[in-house]
Amino acid sequence: MRELILLRHAHAETASAGEADLDRPLSAEGLAEAEAAGKWLAEQKLVPDCVLCSPARRSRETLEAVLGVVGYVEQKIDDSIYEAQPGALIALADAHADIDRLLLVGHNPGLEQLAALMHSGQSGDYRGMPPAGIAVLSMPKDVALEPGVARLSAFWWP
Repeated sequence: MRELILLRHAHAETASAGEADLDRPLSAEGLAEAEAAGKWLAEQKLVPDCVLCSPARRSRETLEAVLGVVGYVEQKIDDSIYEAQPGALIALADAHADIDRLLLVGHNPGLEQLAALMHSGQSGDYRGMPPAGIAVLSMPKDVALEPGVARLSAFWWP
């Protein structure tokens, strides 16, 4: 089986006047959430083989906190994750089909719509993904990623 793990960034500070959305840091609450997400991944033995992360500061800080718990894994910042729609995220994950357990760290509504699309085949059938929420999607190794091909094998939130 192949696993696609979706991690929404943890709670971030509200943007201050003139601050770009990309530059918003995690709040103290968000840092604790991200560390809890890392602990959950480690406890579930869901340490990724590779991570693709949004360039947004809050996403990178979420990833740093998670890796502080699970240990170092290969990671890449991918600009296309920021504000991505589910189709773009599927294409990105499918381009990394050789990775058995891929973690995407990004944003809503793209991640929660992707989870719904991969599981039920409908992107409008999502229930929400809170900050630092994790969705684990399992699918056969040798299939192309497409709507309805995955099973939602785990869902966690702090």
